[in-house]
Amino acid sequence: MESSLKRFLLILLLLGSFLAPAAQLAGAPPASWQKPRGTQAPRVQQKPATPQTPLAPELKLVNKVLANGLEIIVLEDHSVPLVTVELAVRNGSYTEPPELNGLSHLYEHMFFKANRAVVNSEEYVKDIDSLGIVSNGETKEELVNYYFTTTTPNFPVAMRFMRDAARYPGFDGRWFEQLRTSDPERFQRVRGFVERQFESEREAVIAELDRHESNPYGFLSHEMTNRLFYKYPTRKSPGGTKATVRTATTEMMRLIQSRYYVPNNSAIVVTGDVTPAEAFRAVEELFGDWERRAKDPFAEFPLVEHPPLPRSEAAIIKQPVQNIVVNIGWHGPSVGKDDAATYAADVFSFILRQPNSRFQRALTDSGLVTGAGFGYYTQRNVGPINLIAQTTPDKARAAVRAIYDEIAHFDDPDYFTDEELESAKALLEADDLYSREKLSEYAHTLSFWWASTGLEYFRGYLGRLRATSRPDISRYIRTYIQNKPHVGLALMSEESLKQSGLTTEDLIGNGTQNARAAVR
Repeated sequence: MESSLKRFLLILLLLGSFLAPAAQLAGAPPASWQKPRGTQAPRVQQKPATPQTPLAPELKLVNKVLANGLEIIVLEDHSVPLVTVELAVRNGSYTEPPELNGLSHLYEHMFFKANRAVVNSEEYVKDIDSLGIVSNGETKEELVNYYFTTTTPNFPVAMRFMRDAARYPGFDGRWFEQLRTSDPERFQRVRGFVERQFESEREAVIAELDRHESNPYGFLSHEMTNRLFYKYPTRKSPGGTKATVRTATTEMMRLIQSRYYVPNNSAIVVTGDVTPAEAFRAVEELFGDWERRAKDPFAEFPLVEHPPLPRSEAAIIKQPVQNIVVNIGWHGPSVGKDDAATYAADVFSFILRQPNSRFQRALTDSGLVTGAGFGYYTQRNVGPINLIAQTTPDKARAAVRAIYDEIAHFDDPDYFTDEELESAKALLEADDLYSREKLSEYAHTLSFWWASTGLEYFRGYLGRLRATSRPDISRYIRTYIQNKPHVGLALMSEESLKQSGLTTEDLIGNGTQNARAAVR
């Protein structure tokens, strides 16, 4: 099982290829190393570049919403005899106050354990391990998803198991009480079995958190989350906290189930060798009578509003690492509040990551850093913007000054050319096209979009990217980055701190970027 530790992954991937904006979720081109800085930045064209023509054909997505609110999304492709069935639920850390932080993650672990069919030893369950059905799940900030990938003939089996796991988990109160009434002795055995599994998975989640904390880069991720989202940090921590997980009970699992594991907060995504008619028929048969929740969970339990940073701040995190990692973070746009800026953020990030961008020439080709990246993570509830760079102690202060100098010039009219703008759009589109080659993984992308942005945002994504203009990018930079409060962190050893002389004032930007409170 995986938990989504996006900022942690972003730091680790710096050493190879930089993390793509999470909106794309797949196949970012590597951040290649650049030409020496000596060359002058290219000038802006006098004549605008011709807008690119579409590269990727429109996806033939078919969707349907059942009477109980469950949405079915089908992407048909008969090129290989494989089908992926995925359950997407709008759950995750953005639903979690401190007392619930980590329960979405723990629920994910329990999803594939005992359920009604397993306990009742239904015939089809006995064959699952021998059918070659691959299963897994993932917990993110705004999504928990589960999937089965199998060969086409086993599609009905995968669908049935998804039904039983989603609707009748081992800790479910309704069928559990029926069993207590009908067979008290068996009820005691089953309850003991479920509790033992629960205890085992609780320890598995704690072990995951321990592994994350034992990695020095985990401290950087944790510190950035706590400072950037200082009022509600648990809402951005999908792994959870050990204290909460350690005291979790099956009763708390039923609480999560009753709030979020309901048809009007879920979607079934089916990709691969299946027709929409077949998928609709199977889902309606197995999920059509799933009882709708009377009240929208997000109306009853509203999301928090992350307040803007009141001022810029910085910290140095001492850990036994060889080099120095610098991480600067800002609050970015939220889907549903500033959609235009989310498209501009993706395009601008891709411009900065390209081999001949001014950003890469100034930082990497100059030798000031050994790697640098810039990205925005698409979210409905405040998407973070992150700049990551790795440097050495002797170059740290110069590298940080150069980073802030580049930030100060982001909105210059000659910071990127028209060709770079159109190239970034084309690369983003090609990246989406490439990621469609493996539909078992593309199902996760569809789930992400459905949960955080909605399907209509996704349908129009590539077209909106193509329409992104210089003024759109300029507005994004001025609204969310330049002269805006931010968090500057550096991860280094005690020895590197002494060698570098780096200070928290350096990490804020020597005062030049120490912005006053943001006005949104």
